Amino acid sequence: MRAVTQSSQISHTALLPILLDLARRATQAYALPSGLEVMMINLSENATFSVQAPDGQRWALRIHREGYHTPAAIASELAWLQVLRDQRVIVTPRQVPGRDGEIIQQVGDPRLTSPRSVMLSEWEAGAEPSISADLSRPFEQLGEVTARMHMHSRLWQRPSWFTRPVWNFETSLGEVNPHWGRWRDGIGVDADRAALFRRTVAVIGQRLAAYGQSSAQFGLIHCDLRLANLLIDGDVVKVIDFDDCGFSWFMYDAATPVSFYEHDPQVPDLIEHWKAGYRRVAPLAAADEAEIPTFVMLRRLLLVAWIASRNETDLAGSMGLPYTNGTDQLCEAYLSRFG
Repeated sequence: MRAVTQSSQISHTALLPILLDLARRATQAYALPSGLEVMMINLSENATFSVQAPDGQRWALRIHREGYHTPAAIASELAWLQVLRDQRVIVTPRQVPGRDGEIIQQVGDPRLTSPRSVMLSEWEAGAEPSISADLSRPFEQLGEVTARMHMHSRLWQRPSWFTRPVWNFETSLGEVNPHWGRWRDGIGVDADRAALFRRTVAVIGQRLAAYGQSSAQFGLIHCDLRLANLLIDGDVVKVIDFDDCGFSWFMYDAATPVSFYEHDPQVPDLIEHWKAGYRRVAPLAAADEAEIPTFVMLRRLLLVAWIASRNETDLAGSMGLPYTNGTDQLCEAYLSRFG
């Protein structure tokens, strides 16, 4: 989720009907039945639509944000997603090729500056877990799922053309072109708060430098296992939306499931459940476990930056200043423990 706009020439309000028209036009690239109902279900980095046939069959259609990922990066995401499913590592959406046999379609609109990359996948059954529900069992299941992905990542021989973003300290919280914008540009970050955040960022940087980026600690991961990207289907946790997958610390995947509610009192217990599930599949070194709070703090500050750079989206708009305000206490607690 890099700090770019959906279009440099079109306002957010004007863009929504264009994207809906584009989605309807995009369905023609696939061998789908007539009489489709196309409805937007999410606009964040990309625009996601539900496509439903009269008989009830459904698909998910994704229109990629302009300039966010290169075609090679999108193809790389799909390559990993497909092999994870084919090798039964986890359950992920099955991609639907277009009439021309290609998974990635290019669909244009005269009101846009360039064509957009479009993908269609089969609709996966299940429901997003709710923060108001008992999440102990889902977090244990997610720990198991995450461990399986990490084990696969360490062994998978990626194609020579494979390319995905790197999520390290500099590209997350650094000053030179961080992917999601600068934390200091967050909503409500005044001089006093900037000083607090700066101290926190410095400690995060010091700890991660000492922790290191060996192949045992750093590799290809999902990078965005928040609740909105999970589907609970009975006893199965399905993983969707690999749009931010890239190279980062494996333990960063322990922090993303608590995105946007890192301050909730139940978070420490949920992370314990995640660790218990992870250990059922793969070992968890003490050094890795010790840095999970650092990755939770990194993610929180990263989202402060993301909210500011994505304030046109419903999710970012709903968080706003209260999310920044709530970050103060987390920073103070983190500094009291590690600073």
